[in-house]
Parts: sequence; C-alpha cells; structure tokens
Amino acid sequence: MAWITRFLTAVAFLAVGVIFSPETFGSKSDGPNSPNLSIFIKLAHLLSFSTAWGAALWVTFIGGIIMFKNLPRHQFGNLQSKMFPAYFSMVGVCCAITVAAFGYLHPWKSAMTVEKYQLGFLVSAFAFNLTNLFVFTPMTIEMMKQRHKVEKEQNIGDEIGWSKNQEAAKTNPKLAAMNKKFGMIHGLSSLANIMSFGSLAMHSWFLAGKLNL
Repeated sequence: MAWITRFLTAVAFLAVGVIFSPETFGSKSDGPNSPNLSIFIKLAHLLSFSTAWGAALWVTFIGGIIMFKNLPRHQFGNLQSKMFPAYFSMVGVCCAITVAAFGYLHPWKSAMTVEKYQLGFLVSAFAFNLTNLFVFTPMTIEMMKQRHKVEKEQNIGDEIGWSKNQEAAKTNPKLAAMNKKFGMIHGLSSLANIMSFGSLAMHSWFLAGKLNL
C-alpha cells in the first residue's frame, strides 16, 4: 500500500538521522539519566506535537473548507465520516505521546508552574480529541446518515452548498428538525476540536520561547 511505503520511508530517514547524529556515538549511557534517552524523548515529543498541530491546522482551517466548497454535499459528508475518525485517532495518539514525553521530562513534583500549565494544556488537547473520537463523531455520523436518507427522498444532496437543503427544510419539518439536531452535535464537535487546537497553540508558544535560533 502507498501509505505504508511512505511511512516506512519516513521511518528510514529518521533512523538514519538518529544513527549518524553526533549525540548517538558521542555520549555514554547513564541509564535513566542518559543524554541519549533525553534526546529520544524530546524527539518523540517534538514529532508527536508537530504532527498533531499540523494535522489540526490543516483539517480545521484548510482541508475541510476546500472540500466543502468543491464537493457535492453528500460526497463531502461521506468523505468526512471516513476521515474524521482517522484524524481524531491520529491526533489523540500524538497527544498521548506528547503528554507522556513532556511528563517524563518535567515530573509534576519538580516542575515549575509554567510547565504544569503546559502539561494541563496537553492533557486538555488529548481529552478533547478523545471526546470527539468516542462521543461527538459517532453521533454526528449517525445523524448525517439519517439526514442523507431524508434528503435523497427530496432529491437533494448532490449539489454543492446548503441552499437546496435550506429550501427543502422550509416545507419539511422532519428535515428541519434533523438540521437543528445535526447543527447542535456538529457544533459541539467543532467546539471540542477548536479547544484542542487552542490547547496545542498554547504549547507551541511555550516551545517557541525555548528555541534558540
């Protein structure tokens, strides 16, 4: 499969970079306090965070909007129903790794207040993603499928945008009720996604302050 090939290629490049980095052969192993271990954990934190941040930025503000404006609405909805579980799963895993790595590097008892806040932001991002994955996304998908059935009876859904849906809802109380319920669930899902993105944004500001360029 193409995605497996790309993934293995990325892992291979990462492995080569780790093997030939000066730190790999330039330090002795000191167990839990080994400089190499610290570097690996920092790398895991950086890669996981940047993946979660980049995916959230793209899906929330770029990819989803472009697809909505260019795909027939039912096709767009069906695509989203496949994409969002994978998106929230990936970001959730990345957030979990980020939390674990940051918690290891900054133990709670010895962490400064700002570091405790950052751990809180990362845990919040993880929690919001889990909520979306296991609560709001399944509800949204189920509601979308029910509404698609009603819309097909009205011969709408193959157009781009909401205009025909809004017109049909004026004379179809069932569709109007579905629109209202879908909008509420989808709104909660979007809010959780934005809160997760905001939590990651706060951590990106923290990391930027640590960079020495």
